[in-house]
Amino acid sequence: MYRLITKNLILIGILLLAAACTTKSSEPQNFEELAQHSLAEIEGTFNISGLDSEVQVLRDKWGVPHIYAENQRDLFFAQGYVQAQDRLWQMDMWRRVNEGRLAEILGPEALEHDKLARLIQFRGPWEEEWTSYHPDGKMIFEAFADGVNAYIDQIGDNLPVEYKMTGLEPLRWTPEASTGRVATALPLGAARSELRRAQRIAESGLDEANRREAPQYDNWIDLEIPEGLDVSIISDEVVQSLSHFRGGFPKPPVLPEYQQWEEAMASLNMGARENSPGSNNWVASGELTESGHVLLANDPHRGVTNPSLRYLIHLNAPDYSVIGSTEPAIPGVAIGHNGRVAWGLTIVGTDQADVFVEQLNPDNLDEARWKGEWYPLETVVDTIVVQGEEPKIIEHKFSRHGPVFYVDSTNHVAYSVQSTANEPGTGGYMGALRLAETDNCYEFMEQLAWYKAPSENMICGDAEGNISWLAAALTPKRSEGWYGRIPVPGTGDYEWEGFRSHTELPQEINPERGWLGTANNDVQPEGYYPPIMFRSNSSSRWDRLQQMFDGASNLTVEDYEQMIHDAYYSWFENQRTLFEGWTSDDPDVERARKELTEWDAVYHKNSRAAAIHSRWRQNVDSEAQNDNNPLEERRALAEEALIASIDVLKSSLGDEMDDWRWGQIHRSEFPHWLVSAYDLPTVERSGGYGLIASTGATFREIIDFSDLDNSRATSTPGQSMQPGSPFYDNLLPLWGEEEFFPLLFSPEAVEAETVNRMTLKPE
Repeated sequence: MYRLITKNLILIGILLLAAACTTKSSEPQNFEELAQHSLAEIEGTFNISGLDSEVQVLRDKWGVPHIYAENQRDLFFAQGYVQAQDRLWQMDMWRRVNEGRLAEILGPEALEHDKLARLIQFRGPWEEEWTSYHPDGKMIFEAFADGVNAYIDQIGDNLPVEYKMTGLEPLRWTPEASTGRVATALPLGAARSELRRAQRIAESGLDEANRREAPQYDNWIDLEIPEGLDVSIISDEVVQSLSHFRGGFPKPPVLPEYQQWEEAMASLNMGARENSPGSNNWVASGELTESGHVLLANDPHRGVTNPSLRYLIHLNAPDYSVIGSTEPAIPGVAIGHNGRVAWGLTIVGTDQADVFVEQLNPDNLDEARWKGEWYPLETVVDTIVVQGEEPKIIEHKFSRHGPVFYVDSTNHVAYSVQSTANEPGTGGYMGALRLAETDNCYEFMEQLAWYKAPSENMICGDAEGNISWLAAALTPKRSEGWYGRIPVPGTGDYEWEGFRSHTELPQEINPERGWLGTANNDVQPEGYYPPIMFRSNSSSRWDRLQQMFDGASNLTVEDYEQMIHDAYYSWFENQRTLFEGWTSDDPDVERARKELTEWDAVYHKNSRAAAIHSRWRQNVDSEAQNDNNPLEERRALAEEALIASIDVLKSSLGDEMDDWRWGQIHRSEFPHWLVSAYDLPTVERSGGYGLIASTGATFREIIDFSDLDNSRATSTPGQSMQPGSPFYDNLLPLWGEEEFFPLLFSPEAVEAETVNRMTLKPE
C-alpha cells in the first residue's frame, strides 16, 4: 500500500512538473506571441448572460460586423459586446479622458486634466439626458453597457494585449460612460477664444481689434466692451486654467518585463497632422445623377490614428436597420443610412460657450453678485485617485452660469463657463439615434431638433428623391446685442434666454440647383441675424466643391470617388501670377519658380511642385495675396517666401531637388500607442491642407439609392485594434491606394461576403 501511494505521488509530481514546463514554454516570448494569445474570438457560438434571444454577428471580409437580433435591447447589447471585442482599450482610455480618471494610471502629471474634466462634466439630470437621445434612450445605453461588461466577463484574465503590457484592468462600463462630452462636443475652444480676444483688446485697443478682425468675416459686427468688464485683468493664467484638458489618448507605461523585449519603445507619430480643420459633404438629387436616384457623400476629417477614431457597423432588428460609422464607445450609428434615409455631416462652428466674469463678495469669496444681490456659489467635493500618491480632495465651484474654472482673489472675480456641454442631450453624435428611424428627409429635418452636439451641417438624401441640409446644434439665444465673442459680466445683464428652435437655424430642402453641400464654410445666408457664429469668409474646399458641381450631370458613384479624392488647389490660379514676370539668379530658386508657373495645381504625392508650394504657402506674407497691393510688391514677397521655402526643403528633404516629392511631407504614420512592435507601414499620400482630399480623411461614405449594396466606404487601418487580427491592418492598403470597399446592406450581399460567423446565445 505504501509503495502504491509512493508511486502515485511520484506520478503526480511528474505530471505537475510536466505541466509547469509546458506552461512556461507556452508563455509568450515576444510581442507577436503576446498578441496572438490575446486575440478576441470572433468565430463560433458563445453563451452570454444578459441576452433574451439569439444574436447573429457576421463579419464581412473587410471586418465590418453585421448584427442581427430579434429585439432592440439585444441588438444594442450585442453592439457593446462586438465593439468591445475590437476596441476595448480605446473605449476604456476614451472614458478615462472624459471622466477625469487619468491620474489613476499616469500619476500626478495628469492631475490638472482630471480636475478640469471633472469640473466641466455633465452631472444630470439623467432622465432628460436619455430621452433627449431617443425615447428609449435609457434602455439603449443600459443594453450597450451590459454588452461591454458581458465581454469583459467572458474573457476574464485574457485581456487585450495593451492591458497585459501595462498591468491595467478595464473599468466596468456604465450607461453614463458613453455620454462623454469630448472633442468637437466640448466647446471649450470658443471660451478660450473669448479670453484671448479680450487680451488682444487690452494690448492693442478696441479699434485696432476691430480693424484686424473685420476683414475676415462677411457678417462682422464691431466688438464692444461690456459695461463692467475690465479686460486688463484677464491674465495668461486665466486662459491656461481652461487649457488643461488633454485631447489625445494616454500612454501608460509598459511593465518592466516587457520593456526588455525587442521593439518595446513606442514610436513617435511624425506623420502629417489634420489642420484643415474640417470635413466635406454633398448630396445630389436624381436630376444630376445617371441613375435618377439620390447620391450622397460624406468625408469627415479627424486625426489619422491607429486605431481609427471611427468604427463601421451594421445593426439589424425587426423594423430597424442602419449601417455606417460610429465611435467605439457609443451606441448606434452616427453617419450612414437606414435604407430609406442617408446622412452625412461637417462641423458648423456654432458658438456654444460663453465666459462670465463673476463679481465676488470681498468679504466672502464663496458668494457672487447677480441682479444686485449676493448668492452662494455651489460647492461639490471630489476625490481624485493619483497613482503613487495619496488621493487628492478637491472642491469644484459653480456659479449660476456654470463651472468656475479660475478665481482671482486679488480682483474679487471668478471666471465661469456656460456651455451646451452641461445641457441634457449634448453627448457627441448621439442625436443620430433618432435619425436612424426616419423615413424621409422631412422627418429627418424634424428630428434634428434633438441633434444638439457637436454643431453639424447635417445633409440628407432619401429614397423618395428628397435632399436637405440643416445647421443642427443646440444654439444659445443670447440677450439682445450680445454676440458671444468676449467675456461678459455675470451680474445679470448678459444671459442665455433659452435656445433657438431648429426651425430658425440655416437650412434648405430640395433646391432648384439639384445639390447641397458644405465644407466648413460660413453657411449663414446673407443678412442672417443674429449670427450663430463668426466664421472666416474664405474656404478653398468650398470653392472647389462649387467648381466641381458647376455644370455637373449624370453623376455616378465613380464620379463621387474621384471628387472625394480631388487634390486640386483651386486658389493657385490666383497665385500663379506671383511667380511670373521675374527670374532669380539662384538656379534652385529659378527652377522652383519655373515649375510653379507650369504646375497643374494638383497635390499629387509624387509632385515636386506641390512640395514647394506647400512650404511657400506657410512662409509667404499674407500681403502677397492682397489684390489691393501693387503686383511688383506682391511678387517680391512671393520671391522672398520661395527662397525661404527652398532652404527649408533642402534641410528636410536633402539638397537634391530631383528627389523631392510631396508624399515625403504629406505622409501618414500608424504607430501603436505603446510599443513599436505593432507599428504599421507609413503611407505617402496625395491631397492635404485646404483640399477636398484633406489630411484627416479616413472614414468616407458614398450612398447610392439606386442600389444600396453599391454604396461604399473607406477607413483605416482596420476595424480591430488587436495586433494579429486579420482586421488590424487590412484596410490600410486600400486606403493608401485611394480605393473604396462595399458598404453591404442586403442580407444576401452580406452573406456572400461573410468570413466570420459568431452566434451569441442566452446563457
